[in-house]
Amino acid sequence: MLSSTSLHAHAFTELNEHVFRTKRLVSASAASILVILNGRIVNESYCGYHDHPEDSRPIDAESRFNVASIRKTYLGLAVSLALYEGKIKSINDYIVEYLDGLDPAVFGSTTIRHLLTHTHGLQGSHQRIFAPGTNWKYNNAGVNLLIKLIHNVFGQPLSHVLEDQVLNPYGFKETGWEKQKTEKLVWLNESYPGDQGGEANLFVSTRELAYWGYLHMKKGRIRERQALPASIFEQAVSIATPAGLDDSLPRNGFFWWVQDRPRPASEMGSRLPVGSFQSLGLYGNAVVVIPEYDAVAVRMLNQTGPNPPGFDYLQDIQSFGNAVCSAIIKYRSMELGT
Repeated sequence: MLSSTSLHAHAFTELNEHVFRTKRLVSASAASILVILNGRIVNESYCGYHDHPEDSRPIDAESRFNVASIRKTYLGLAVSLALYEGKIKSINDYIVEYLDGLDPAVFGSTTIRHLLTHTHGLQGSHQRIFAPGTNWKYNNAGVNLLIKLIHNVFGQPLSHVLEDQVLNPYGFKETGWEKQKTEKLVWLNESYPGDQGGEANLFVSTRELAYWGYLHMKKGRIRERQALPASIFEQAVSIATPAGLDDSLPRNGFFWWVQDRPRPASEMGSRLPVGSFQSLGLYGNAVVVIPEYDAVAVRMLNQTGPNPPGFDYLQDIQSFGNAVCSAIIKYRSMELGT
């Protein structure tokens, strides 16, 4: 990716204002926005400080945010890698075939596909709220099982698998699980006992989260080098949701939200083209990938409190995706006019 100082930066004014307005609404101390278009960074802006009060470190390109649930997409790629290497035979395999000690009465009919797409129906470790593949419910029960699965089939924790086979080969330097506060981490006053990939403490810079999305969009081929097979990335961002799920419910790849058409319960904006994919984290961080536009957009936030009265997080993230589309279309029309 190359940086671009654009004469048409004002095409992104409304998008930037959208992000910084959300920052104010949710009382975050920090925010950033970055857009890649046709392999170039065409918009990049940082606002605020690492924490309150505003006498801490200013946010910049080296600031690393806790991306929370976006970590699931890193786990999803590890599952795709395990499938490619034959460590998992199929996502239609039952999870009890890979993990010991699971109650067959609760887990016996649950497949890896169900876990990847939030259609497993599990609530915690001992309860089922619907039959697998019949409904959709976002929670971490499936995530925790798949983290154990990756450890079992690779013989090492998730963080090591990703570092060895993905992050290091592709040159990631500002992505990793952290358990101790350092200067460049946007810390949230939380405590993490481990840094092996089993918890929600993955910290990523704005640029590297954009690079993560870009890597998937380019199917692993960066600067004419294919460090991992394209099929691993293609599989991770293709719809894996069981057939027949209610039309109003979201469609997922390997944890990515994937756009086939606008759906009421999806976090994907209605203007995002078919084939776009996205991930959102608890603190407001998001990465949106739009292959049709050859574009990736990232916003970072560090919201720590509850949503304010009247704030609709689903409408906010949908409108962010739509604002990305509008900005890219405006930018392209300006370029054509020069």
